Amino acid sequence: MELRHHSFEFYNIAFFGIILFRYFLVAGVTYWFFYSPCSQSFANQTLKRRYPSWRIIGHDIKLSVFSAAVFALAAAVIFSAYHQGFTRLYTDPYRYGLWYLGISYGGVLILQDTYFYFTHRLFHHPRLFSWVHQGHHRSRYPTPWTSFAFDPTEAAGQSLFLIGIICAVPLHFITLIAVLSTMTVWAVLNHLGTDRLPASFPHHWLGPWVIGPAHHSIHHLKYTVHYGLYFTFWDRLLGTQDPRYTQALSHCLPDK
Repeated sequence: MELRHHSFEFYNIAFFGIILFRYFLVAGVTYWFFYSPCSQSFANQTLKRRYPSWRIIGHDIKLSVFSAAVFALAAAVIFSAYHQGFTRLYTDPYRYGLWYLGISYGGVLILQDTYFYFTHRLFHHPRLFSWVHQGHHRSRYPTPWTSFAFDPTEAAGQSLFLIGIICAVPLHFITLIAVLSTMTVWAVLNHLGTDRLPASFPHHWLGPWVIGPAHHSIHHLKYTVHYGLYFTFWDRLLGTQDPRYTQALSHCLPDK
């Protein structure tokens, strides 16, 4: 099955609408659920609940619209390049075997996490931070709306990974969609404050291996630690994991 070929402009406009719709749907529904009065029934009552500023939320949404435009441009480049035979995207799931769909999915997540860690750490360099990454950190206590709030330069840097990976690694379109969906859901989850989650949320067994709300919340409070996207591997290996993370994590858990 081959995908229909459309113009670059069509792809750009269509994907801008799709990406923006996805952002407002996922971030909006998540915000409504975790920040509405009904969340009082399951949120961790031992933690002080923080209420975000509408001014900061508005800033995050504005940056997210710019990010959507940048990623839409990248998507248009990807689809145009695919139709010209410049990518390694494919549509037949049996081309490399069904097993490869799972292997390639996991491999791309690992590569993306690695790329994100080192670029994220670079963006925190004093000479780059103010014009590449500062906008994202306007939210000291982030919300789901912060999940896609990148400065345009940072959004361009992250979209370059997607363009590069589809030219270097054979990927089925379903695998690419799965990676993008994981990135979206993970970003929203990581920007939920721990005060919005149930006390039973499994920080205690997720925390050592994957990045979650407790891990990433520390990054927004203390910029010099916790640079990963999905996994804690690089932070632990290169010494950018807050040594007090375990102690801070235990404060998010119910008393034993």
